[in-house]
Formats: sequence, C-alpha cells, structure tokens
Amino acid sequence: MLNLLLQGQIALFAVILIAIVISLSFHEFGHAATAKLFGDDTAQKAGRLTLNPAAHIDPVGLLMTALIGFGYARPVPTNPSKFNSLWASFFVSAAGPAMNLLLATIAINFYGLGLANGWSIAQGDGAELFFMYFSLINLILLIFNLIPIGSLDGHYLLPYFLPRKMAQAYRYWNDRYGNQLLMGLILLSLVGVPVFDTIWNFGRSMLPSIMFVDAGQQ
Repeated sequence: MLNLLLQGQIALFAVILIAIVISLSFHEFGHAATAKLFGDDTAQKAGRLTLNPAAHIDPVGLLMTALIGFGYARPVPTNPSKFNSLWASFFVSAAGPAMNLLLATIAINFYGLGLANGWSIAQGDGAELFFMYFSLINLILLIFNLIPIGSLDGHYLLPYFLPRKMAQAYRYWNDRYGNQLLMGLILLSLVGVPVFDTIWNFGRSMLPSIMFVDAGQQ
C-alpha cells in the first residue's frame, strides 16, 4: 500500500483504503449480527451491532494496512455459552467471509448493470476503479479469512468438517502454533515471497464466477 503513495498513485491508495474500511466493517457486522441471531447479545452490548466503521476499525490495524498492505479490525466479542445451537460458532465465523462474498457479488453486478443501462454512477475510469477494487478486496478478505490458521475465521470452520479426534488434534495444533504460522506467512510476504500476490490472483480468478451481469471490462 505504501508504495502506491510513493509512486504518486494517491487516488488508487484512497480507493483501496476506503474499500478496506467498508469491507472490514461489514465483515465484523456479519459476525455480530449472526451471534445475535444465535442468542448471543455480547457484541450488541459492546456496540458492535452496527455498520459504523468507528465501532470496528482498529487504528493500529488500519495503519498497518496503509503501510504494509496487511492489517486487521477489532475482533467481535462473543460468549459461546449463550449460543442456542451447536452450529452457532460455525455460522458466526462463516458470516464475516460470507458478508464479503455478498458485497463483492453485489458490487460487481451493480457495476455491470450500470454500464449496461448507462447509469452515471458506473461511468468513467473512477467508477471502474472503485467497483473493481471493491469487489476484489472483498474476495481477498473472503479467501484470506478462510485460511484455517491462527485466529482467522477458517480455524473455527475446519473442525466441523473433520472427524472428532482429528478436529481435537487440529485445535490443539492451531492453539499452539497457528498464530506463529500466520505471522510466518506475513513475514514471508514482507521479504518478497508472493503469499498475498497468490491470494490476490486467486481473487481475480474468482471474479468472473460471481459476475451475472457482464461488466464489460474483464
């Protein structure tokens, strides 16, 4: 991200940063709303059942995003003892990535409809820049958060697909080593290993599969 500013691409930097703030806010709201749906009002009482970015964005996490292209939002607090279903943790964890998939799908198809119908909001290079990057960033967040390591959403989801003993072994392994592995991936990306480039390219490859209206630019 910082290299965009150094290269004078201020507009692109601003578009990406705004898209990240919006996308992370919807992601965390998805967790909070689903927790409430399954009987846990912890996030609601903490003021997280909102789309207001101020409730979700962590200043340090946002600064990291601006400087190195990787950051985080404030985790949504939950109390599993209040859940009214054994599958509550699965759906609460899946809600964030699902929200990102929904945003990406809506954005890219809204853009396609706008182009097809001559809507002014979809005209020009600025519109293309925003809708394309907004969709891609949400796909990136979807993919990244589904990685089942560390504190990412994927580590809550994977055990539901494993036999009991294997799920227990995975939880033990991830509790001990998951965050170190996640930090390792981040460090590898900082020294030039194309970890996030791979995720970005995967997101780009997914874009046509969610386009039900031709945006005319892919």
